[in-house]
Amino acid sequence: MAKRILNLLVSFLLVIQINLLFSQNRSENEKVIVFLTDIHVQPERNAIEGFKKAIQKVNELKPDYVITGGDLIFDALAVSFERADSLFNIYNELIKQIKAPVYNTMGNHDILGWYEKGGVSREHKFFGKKLYQSKIGKTYYSVDLNGIKLLVLDSIEELPEKGKYYGYVNEEQLNWLKNELSKTDTNTTIIISTHIPLLTTFSQIRNGSMAANERGLVVENSKDVLDLFKRHNLRLVLQGHLHIYEDINIQNKIRFITGGAVSARWWTGPNEGLEEGFVLIKIKDDKISAEYIDYGWEVSK
Repeated sequence: MAKRILNLLVSFLLVIQINLLFSQNRSENEKVIVFLTDIHVQPERNAIEGFKKAIQKVNELKPDYVITGGDLIFDALAVSFERADSLFNIYNELIKQIKAPVYNTMGNHDILGWYEKGGVSREHKFFGKKLYQSKIGKTYYSVDLNGIKLLVLDSIEELPEKGKYYGYVNEEQLNWLKNELSKTDTNTTIIISTHIPLLTTFSQIRNGSMAANERGLVVENSKDVLDLFKRHNLRLVLQGHLHIYEDINIQNKIRFITGGAVSARWWTGPNEGLEEGFVLIKIKDDKISAEYIDYGWEVSK
């Protein structure tokens, strides 16, 4: 009996040691990141249940970090303050279920009142980006992911014509980026998260190789942004907004990944054949792999 107990104890300790060794090897050699974009959480269309299923899959994958790509809710642009506030409350309650640290990016649908349809006064204390800042946090910031630098951008500006936005990184933020990079070793791996893409083939695939991008689809001054990184080790740009999955590799140096959508076609089914999903990213040494994960949610029929 004593021998049996001893054998069980040895086996138990061996399992613990193997698990610890695996964890140490992963933390030293590989980082796993999940990129969730265009969630569009809402009480309608079974979106809450869909997002819960996505969260369950994320937790099964045990990532080190989770980055969201914007459009967390649907919608703040064209609804009342009360509706938008309630949607952020739903999002915040659900996102707590993710066991890894979460870093949010703001999307256009997370901005209060820019569309007149919602009837929100421009004098409202939470008008524009202020509601997002109150409920979620800063619209742009940097984070150290255990040796990787994450730069989360605010890529959305309002046009003078009411009810319109465009992709742009303003001068204040460009100056902030310059300052951040001045404090960053040139060999440090850098990841950018932006809702509106810096680079995409969206328009060319749909309209031909000579097609220009429509306003609002891409960041108009993306060259100004990317030029800041010429002497730095920018490896990955994570993008949302378009509800497509694309992976553009430039000179085997910078990957631009547009991350599909957790909501696919806004919780009504696949978007142009792309299922509801998110991106699983693994970074080991100087190598990056990415995979689009269909987490198994289907529209109720």
